Amino acid sequence: MASGEAKGMKEMNGAETNVPRHVAIILDGNGRWAKAHGLPRNAGHLRGAKAVEDILTDARDLGIRYLTVYAFSTENWSRPESEVNALMKLLKEYLVGSIKKSMKNGVRCRVIGERSRLSPDILASIEKLEEATKENTGLQFTIAINYGSRDEITRAVRRLSSRVEKGELRAEDITEEMIGRELDTADLPDPDLLIRTCNEQRVSNFLLWQLAYTELYFTPVAWPDFDRGELEQAIRAYASRTRKFGGLKDTEPPAESEARP
Repeated sequence: MASGEAKGMKEMNGAETNVPRHVAIILDGNGRWAKAHGLPRNAGHLRGAKAVEDILTDARDLGIRYLTVYAFSTENWSRPESEVNALMKLLKEYLVGSIKKSMKNGVRCRVIGERSRLSPDILASIEKLEEATKENTGLQFTIAINYGSRDEITRAVRRLSSRVEKGELRAEDITEEMIGRELDTADLPDPDLLIRTCNEQRVSNFLLWQLAYTELYFTPVAWPDFDRGELEQAIRAYASRTRKFGGLKDTEPPAESEARP
């Protein structure tokens, strides 16, 4: 394979750019966007959902292979009940509406997070979307709903501990690879680039294990205003960096086939 293909080179504004294989995004600023426009918070969430649809097309066109978005965290339940209910309604509508669009564009959709707290109708919508798109080979789109990385790691540790208690596994034989296989993202490569919008500079309990060597990019732009131009700017910033993965020389992440056992 040519080096340009290996690195995911893509022409942007007349120049070849190293496009990240996997981009994760913390969608921040819907409420602040709404306030700035004199609108209720729910209007910001609606505009944010439209921005997700648009960025899916942009990511595919730019050659991004995997896109993961943080839609609803385990901590978001602490928001006012009216806002949580509105978000859950919007999520359901988005999940239902995504089936037709995903099939048309060859997108495979998956949801990560702890599902027991989600309502039966949300669960049914998730299962239908995942089942309908499971054979699609285009952009691999992952939505984090009721997701918290500490919760994810805790669940993984509990499963491994159960195997130790049953005598199926020795504690001293547990490896990083085993832990990785127990995470919600077991069949995904780690993100190459994390984007967070609206000028916040923290990861907020998102993919803590997976972000070990991820490049971080923060922008003051609120999520509803994040468009293709902003995504291209983030990619150019990513491409300008040297990724060493703990070594001394410029190197690359594992090949896709080696990303997860």
